[in-house]
Amino acid sequence: MPQNPISLMLFAAGFGSRMAPLTDHRPKPLLEVAGRTLLDHALDQTRGFNFEKRVVNVHYLAAQIINHLKSEPALQISHEKEALLETGGGLRAALGLLGPWPVLTLNTDAVWLGQNPIAALLSAWQPDRMDALLLLGPLAAARGHSGFSDFALNAAGQIKRDKSTTGLLYLGAQIIKTDMLLTIDAQKFSLNLLWDQMIDQGRAFGFTYAGDWCDVGRPQNIDLATALLKAKYARNRPNV
Repeated sequence: MPQNPISLMLFAAGFGSRMAPLTDHRPKPLLEVAGRTLLDHALDQTRGFNFEKRVVNVHYLAAQIINHLKSEPALQISHEKEALLETGGGLRAALGLLGPWPVLTLNTDAVWLGQNPIAALLSAWQPDRMDALLLLGPLAAARGHSGFSDFALNAAGQIKRDKSTTGLLYLGAQIIKTDMLLTIDAQKFSLNLLWDQMIDQGRAFGFTYAGDWCDVGRPQNIDLATALLKAKYARNRPNV
């Protein structure tokens, strides 16, 4: 069985309640930042990687996302028709499409600038000692996020829970082994449940991201993300 991730999962099923009223009639992944949808910005990060299986989960206003992805024939849809299963339940429901090996997951409600998050995780993945590798960034550098941090790292790179103003924030990308999902006795659950088990076993690690990141979970953050991407385009524009 492969020990490196050959499957990719994009989370696009949520209600986007914090983005209301923008999400009253449009799913959050189809909201636009700098003229392109959040889902397309996430897909941009996946270009050039040879994932054998690529899956997007859907639930809220699913038909709109499915229609949007018609130009991406290599993507498979995990449709949570009966109920939203949250991140852990959604990942487990998609295992029939993803396969039993480690999966790289990517949220679709953020933008990244600089270092490719997928390349960063793949470069640091060590399957012999890791069950999960989470992309993290300093809370002080995160744009659009209010509140506390999620984790801290020890000298070995293992993560522990840390709700403070000086810790690290989860940036919505990870590599994770999925076999422990089958041991959880719940239909709907967050991946936090799986992370806590891996933390207790010393098998959950973090990678500190070197690029810029913006959470696009609230309406006012669209302007923050747009400004970040416009700065990218300005830097990349050739001199004439």
